[in-house]
Amino acid sequence: MPVIETPEVTPERARYYDKIREQGLSPLWMVFNRLITRTPESDCRPYLWRYADLKPLLLEAGGLISAAEAERRVLILENPGMPDSGRITTSLYAGLQLVLPGEVAPAHRHSQSALRFVVDGDGAYTAVDGERTVMRPGDFVITPPWAWHDHGNESGEPMIWMDGLDIPVLQFFDASFAEPYSGDLQPVTRQTGDSLARFGANMLPVDHARGGSVSPIFNYPYARSREALEQLKRQEEWDPCHGLKLCYVNPLNGDAAMPTISAFIQLLPAGFETAPYRSTDATVFTPVEGRGFSTIAGQRFDWAEKDVFVAPSWATVVHHPETESVLFSFSDRTCQEKLGIFREQRNPDDG
Repeated sequence: MPVIETPEVTPERARYYDKIREQGLSPLWMVFNRLITRTPESDCRPYLWRYADLKPLLLEAGGLISAAEAERRVLILENPGMPDSGRITTSLYAGLQLVLPGEVAPAHRHSQSALRFVVDGDGAYTAVDGERTVMRPGDFVITPPWAWHDHGNESGEPMIWMDGLDIPVLQFFDASFAEPYSGDLQPVTRQTGDSLARFGANMLPVDHARGGSVSPIFNYPYARSREALEQLKRQEEWDPCHGLKLCYVNPLNGDAAMPTISAFIQLLPAGFETAPYRSTDATVFTPVEGRGFSTIAGQRFDWAEKDVFVAPSWATVVHHPETESVLFSFSDRTCQEKLGIFREQRNPDDG
């Protein structure tokens, strides 16, 4: 149902519209319902990518182009409702990146914020502003905006992780900048684990400034996240819509770990059917453990470990884990909250 009834186009009005178009003008009343909708309207569609189908294609790409030549060897997870856009939702980009043994993805920096969620392999590294971190399955790794970063694989197996970036947000604001480094690798100036020791143990260096929009912890190890979920599980306090869901935060201010992207880890017990839920932040999910299915806007999507699926804005979501399951997810929720536009609804009637 439209907000207003679009007025009839009479011959006299049509002539008027043609005349003002020559002056770079258009009548709001003719496009009001397209610009201001009763509920979110998006080309973003619910969709699921099966990792069993994606991994062979990534490995095939590894034989066609090197990480150095590609800069980043990534297959974009492009929403079928927005072809050729490089978007998984209207505001977010996602892709799967492959770095083969012995390869380096060269250093660069850009104004976009980026996350890495490790999917497959063990032992490659990401370096951010002079510190390396070893990447293990389930780790959530941050690359802050305008931070030098490179990736390398010194292990004996291919490494695959999911990239999530706010590329569409910066495109919207026309604020994209990027710069290559002078060499493939930036110098390592800090010991591995330095940032986690300084900021990840409920302590801060005594003279450290309390501000900062990006978390100074750039690797949130899955082992720690999983341990927290396991401890909280014993309390048996399950949220009807989310099971047990935690948000990765910036220890300097308690905000989301990234300025434009919220990231979450979620535990769902076997057989636990979540209550219907919808929100304005279109969300990308990837199961870390378990199997089950989710209904998104009435469509069923069966998922297993390492698959990726997306729920559009204001689409009703219900999760049905068949075994105990852990889901990682990310969205633009923190961005919406800062703008005062985030909205959620439990047990919606879809009306």
